[in-house]
Amino acid sequence: MARAKAHPRERLGKDERQTQLLELGLREFAAQPYDEISIDELAKRAGISKGLLYHYFPTKRDFYVATVREAARRLTEETMTPESLPPLERLERGLMAYLDFVERHSKAYAALMRGGIGADPDVAAIVERTRQDLIARMMVGTPAPESAAARASLKLALRGWIGFVEATSVEWALEHKPSRRVLIELWSRVLFTLGVGR
Repeated sequence: MARAKAHPRERLGKDERQTQLLELGLREFAAQPYDEISIDELAKRAGISKGLLYHYFPTKRDFYVATVREAARRLTEETMTPESLPPLERLERGLMAYLDFVERHSKAYAALMRGGIGADPDVAAIVERTRQDLIARMMVGTPAPESAAARASLKLALRGWIGFVEATSVEWALEHKPSRRVLIELWSRVLFTLGVGR
C-alpha cells in the first residue's frame, strides 16, 4: 500500500503561528475533554513539531490557559457597544452580541463554563475578570445608587445575574430552546427586577 504524502510544514511568522495555534486550541479543547488531548496530537493537527509547540506554550496547561484568555478577549471585544447609545438599547445589543458569540462557539463556551481543567486559578481569574468587565460595561450610563451599601448590593446582584446568564447560555447553546428573543427577554426581565436598565 502506498504511503500518503506528508504535507510540507508551513512556515509562518511568530504572530501568524500563535494565531493559528490559538484557533486550534479553541477548536480542540472544545471538542474533547482536556485530559484526553495530548501535546503530540495538538502538534500533529497544527502541522508542526512538538518542540515548536512547546516553544510557544511550555506545557499543555499553558496552551489551554492561553486559549481561554483568547476566548475571553473575543467575547469582550465582540460584545462591545457604543457608550453613546441609551442604556436599554446598549443592553439589548450587548445581549444579542453575547448570544451570537455563544452560538458561534457553543462547544468552547460550554466547555469553559463547565470547568475545563477544574479549579485552575489562572482560568478562574480570566473568567472572573471577564465577568467584571461585562458588569462594569453594563453600569455605564446607569444611575448609581446613592449609598455605599446600596452600591455593594447592586454589584452583588449583578454578579449573580451574570451567573444566571452564563448558566442559561450553556443550556441554550446545547438545545437552542427557547428562541433567542425569548431568552433575551428573560435576561432583561430578571435584570430589571434589580433596578438596572430602567
